[in-house]
Amino acid sequence: MRLESRANLDWLTPNWPAPAGVRALSTWRTGGVSEGPYASLNLGDHVGDAPQAVAENRRRLRFAAGLPAEPIWLRQVHGIGVADLDHAPRNARNARNAGEVGEAGCAGEAGQRPGQDAAFTRRADRICAILTADCLPILLAARDGSAVAAVHAGWRGLAGGVIGATVAALGLPPGELIAWLGPCIGPERYEVGAEVRAALLARQPDASLAFTANTSGRFRTDLVRIAKIQLAGLAVAAVHSADQCTHSDRARYFSHRRDAQTGRQATLIWRTAP
Repeated sequence: MRLESRANLDWLTPNWPAPAGVRALSTWRTGGVSEGPYASLNLGDHVGDAPQAVAENRRRLRFAAGLPAEPIWLRQVHGIGVADLDHAPRNARNARNAGEVGEAGCAGEAGQRPGQDAAFTRRADRICAILTADCLPILLAARDGSAVAAVHAGWRGLAGGVIGATVAALGLPPGELIAWLGPCIGPERYEVGAEVRAALLARQPDASLAFTANTSGRFRTDLVRIAKIQLAGLAVAAVHSADQCTHSDRARYFSHRRDAQTGRQATLIWRTAP
């Protein structure tokens, strides 16, 4: 893990052997202009924050990180839809097509494209972006740097198969991919009921070691471990992780489970022009 700081805006650079021409970052909550529960670098435009504050935060991120374009913000719905950004219409890229929604999901506004929880690209002018506030952001890259992807993996997405759907959409041999698992809620802070555990084990029966029963009949749940097991089952062997808990670190991360009304951090990946 390496901290980057420019213009008072901080982020993490993934601790993985990124292929040549691949860039990625995961933001902290500092360096923006949002106030109250959204302080200060909230990048989600769907959580009740002032639209002008979100727009300024996104502008600051693009400037500080030297992004080659505006990230393509998805309408995340905790599903398994994968966006092919190589064919994203230019006039739609900066529209409010999206923003992460809560675990219950939501209906899109008229004219919005369907909700999608992952994105991939082979182009140098497309930036894959995932918004989170406890869910697990996952980055994928071809070893030769020819393609990149970002995945939003809450428990519903993991149970539904969002990782496998993204690997399939990339169309590359899984052994040719490397993965990075970003900051998310840790197992000491994340409890689920028996029905959620059952849904996750139905997808990956050998993930039982990712759950620890407590005295209240619920289960401490390790999202990172579940993702690692799923990636191994898909034959993606090169996996790295941030090992950062969003719930435990109030100074750095937004956390929906901790605060309910809160902002969103972003995890981005893109290819640079040759």
